[in-house]
Amino acid sequence: MPTFAAVDIGSNSVRLKIARVLRGRLEELHEDREVTRLGESVFATGTLDPQAMAHTLRVLRRFHRAVQTYGADRVRVVATSALRDAGNSRAFRDWVVTATGWKVDVISGLEEGRLIHLGVVSGARIARKRALLVDLGGGSCELTLSASGHIKDMISLPIGAVRLTQTFLHHDPPWRSELEQMRGVIQREVSRIQKRVIALKSQATIATSGTPAALSSLYAAKLGSYDEHKPQTVPQSAVASLLDKLSRRNLSQRRALPGIGPRRAEIIVAGTMVFAELMQLCALRSFRYLPLGLRDGLLAQMMADYHASTAMRERVESERHDALLAVAKHYGADLQFAQRIRNLALQLFQRLKAVHQLPPEYKDWLEAAAMLHEVGAYINRSGRRRYSYYVISNSELFGYTPLQRRIIAAIARYVGKSLPSPSDRVMSILPGVHQIHVAKAVSLLRLARALDQGRRAAVSEMTVRVRQDGQVRLLLKPHSQEGIELELWAVEQEKDYFETVFGRELLAESC
Repeated sequence: MPTFAAVDIGSNSVRLKIARVLRGRLEELHEDREVTRLGESVFATGTLDPQAMAHTLRVLRRFHRAVQTYGADRVRVVATSALRDAGNSRAFRDWVVTATGWKVDVISGLEEGRLIHLGVVSGARIARKRALLVDLGGGSCELTLSASGHIKDMISLPIGAVRLTQTFLHHDPPWRSELEQMRGVIQREVSRIQKRVIALKSQATIATSGTPAALSSLYAAKLGSYDEHKPQTVPQSAVASLLDKLSRRNLSQRRALPGIGPRRAEIIVAGTMVFAELMQLCALRSFRYLPLGLRDGLLAQMMADYHASTAMRERVESERHDALLAVAKHYGADLQFAQRIRNLALQLFQRLKAVHQLPPEYKDWLEAAAMLHEVGAYINRSGRRRYSYYVISNSELFGYTPLQRRIIAAIARYVGKSLPSPSDRVMSILPGVHQIHVAKAVSLLRLARALDQGRRAAVSEMTVRVRQDGQVRLLLKPHSQEGIELELWAVEQEKDYFETVFGRELLAESC
């Protein structure tokens, strides 16, 4: 069974989790975490501090040794708010590659929220509830509104605990004026999304990350039932009381409290205020802490990509489908036409497997390109293929990595007059093997587009035959007496490119 490793490079801490797939589920093998405060200087100067980078690299080398020890088959390394904002982010990522060989994906706040949601639903029973997920990191706060296990809305706010502490709290204990300034910023950010959260009418608020873990421990200690393995449900009134208590104590006094680590004590006041204001403004009665997070979502995503038959795979595919529909609708695409092209492209992918020999994941990417290949017309019909590439590669397509978005965008880019060429920048920035695969996927999508050239679903049935001499024959049944002459002509225009890519003759005829 495969073993996966997930590394989360956060603004406050770096985390590792290694798990293997056993009977369709993830079994944890190893977990590690260390506070490195990588984002601490970013919020003040806009750049990563060299000492924080060096500290983080030492931790990553330790993680690398653990990954090798457990023989992980796949490793995914992501970074969040600190590297999104840092001006010298590239230098740090290059340093990581040199030290470990790992490529760091800097993910958006919304993709971070999606992965956290995936991790929570894979490890907790909230699929039948309307739930608000809150993940408070060092640089940002991710809110995910979930109903019946599906994401309804996601929000990323720049009110992380390290960011707020660095910006506002300069005395110990903090001055009242500092607290009020920080409260004003938090209230301003939360008020922007207040109505969206209240409208969900959530039945549960699930909190992940260090701040809610500490608050849960403090509340349990107050009740006389402290147990780090049994987190408490913490009411709004308790959070407000804890904020008052924590903000009056100095750092050494906060460190002496149960459940707060020495580094967490430095940022706990800011983190608690975020929860207090969020709960009050959004009428949240309580929250429940769960020891799940981004690393769990990364592992669930890797398992879904590996196992085509798992429930997690179905959940990921559902999220991707929802994301594709949302982008297509936003840019005014003809959804019925896009879905017909998608269906034709998938039929061709399935029936020509022996011809194209594309990796299985290209089925998903071809489907996405088919759904979105016309979104560029929203900007301008002239040059719409170039605009489609720009929109797709820069849109927030949940469940797709930046490289996967570029692949999808490249497939959609060449549906018009232009054909892919290694000298094109669109193709040249792709890894070599993907340049070959994309050219094949482009041919399949162009062929699917030709089969509905009149945009009237003229072809009701398609039979594909691959002859021993290599010829590929498409037998097309018309939908009505109007015929399919236009579609047959369009397929004829694709013959040369098809033969260039696959080395086979293409023939289409009505039956």
